[in-house]
Amino acid sequence: MPEVTINLAAGRTDEQKKGMMLDITQALVKNLGVDAEAVVIQINEAQLNNKMKGGKTFIERQKK
Repeated sequence: MPEVTINLAAGRTDEQKKGMMLDITQALVKNLGVDAEAVVIQINEAQLNNKMKGGKTFIERQKK
C-alpha cells in the first residue's frame, strides 16, 4: 500500500487538492502497478503564519 504525504502552505482550493491527489494516484497506479484502492494520500496544511522561508513567514512573503 503506497502512502504519500504532502506538506503544503494553506491556500489551495479543495478542487485543486483533489485534482493533485487524483493525478498522484494515477501516477502510482501506472508506475507501480498497484490498484487505486491501495493508494493513500494525506495533505498536511500549514497556516501561512506557521510556515517560514528565508526568514519571513509566508504571510510576510505575500505582502511583497
